[in-house]
Amino acid sequence: MAMQFTREQLLQAYRTMRTIRAFEDRVHEEFSAGGIPGFVHLYAGEEASAVGVCMHLDGRDHIASTHRGHGHCIAKGCDVDAMMSEIFGKADGLCGGKGGSMHIADLGKGMMGANGIVGGGPPLICGAALTAKTLKTGGVAVAFVGDGGSNQGTTLESYNLAKVWNLPAIFVVEDNGYAESTASAWSVSGSQAKRAEGFGMPCHVVDGNDFFGIQEAAAEAIERARRGDGPSMIHARLHRYYGHFEGDAMTYRGAGEVETLRRERDPLQHFRKRVTEAGLLDARQLDAVDVETVAAIDAAVRKAKAAAVPAPASLLTDVYVSY
Repeated sequence: MAMQFTREQLLQAYRTMRTIRAFEDRVHEEFSAGGIPGFVHLYAGEEASAVGVCMHLDGRDHIASTHRGHGHCIAKGCDVDAMMSEIFGKADGLCGGKGGSMHIADLGKGMMGANGIVGGGPPLICGAALTAKTLKTGGVAVAFVGDGGSNQGTTLESYNLAKVWNLPAIFVVEDNGYAESTASAWSVSGSQAKRAEGFGMPCHVVDGNDFFGIQEAAAEAIERARRGDGPSMIHARLHRYYGHFEGDAMTYRGAGEVETLRRERDPLQHFRKRVTEAGLLDARQLDAVDVETVAAIDAAVRKAKAAAVPAPASLLTDVYVSY
């Protein structure tokens, strides 16, 4: 399903991808300097997937993320300042400083959360998709899952449930080649497309570095779900630039592998090349976005560092849902 984008839509797509990159690069720096508590998993290098999918979503729709959730949050429209405060563990964070990086969420934006449980997101979107179908909202639900998470029983059970109930659900397998430190070539048998076929779902296999390929697949899968034709899978092959977690020495990756990927497979550079060569955007417009996003992230970090930590009295609040 080819789409014609306005220049403003293209500029916004680039702005969101560049915001994710600037956010992750800065979190990498701040964590390395010892300023961020807890565990952090970065999304840099995978920006085209989150943005290409989420640009077709709206307020009716929900997403569930992985432990590597910052990019999905930003792409779904979560407030960047509140995200940064959350990662710094501050009281004005999205989750009051209690979720941190791996459990960051904003239900008001339809972002049901990053998840420390591998394969924890797919069952959640089955619930969100069932709600959308029952209430006839026209909404869809999207689960982002890694190649490692694609082997989890929760994920496979969710494929089955989504198909049996004919849910408006999309499963996006972000295959960055490594389940922590194990290459997916060693740990994932068969193909993701064949797995989808086994559950009666169509699968779009795409280059996850290509924003235009991702968004086209997402547009088709989301439109299919909205009209009641059931779930789909998108298998995106992409790359992460940092370790599985901050502090990962990446000794399992070949010498120069990341440098080559940054030079030859960067989704942001691929986007810039496509739109400038086609005369859709000017390089100066994109350069201005680069400057703006870095400045916005700088401001978010300053605000987060100056913010108050949660009060001790709040320790036992927000533990259980009150109905």
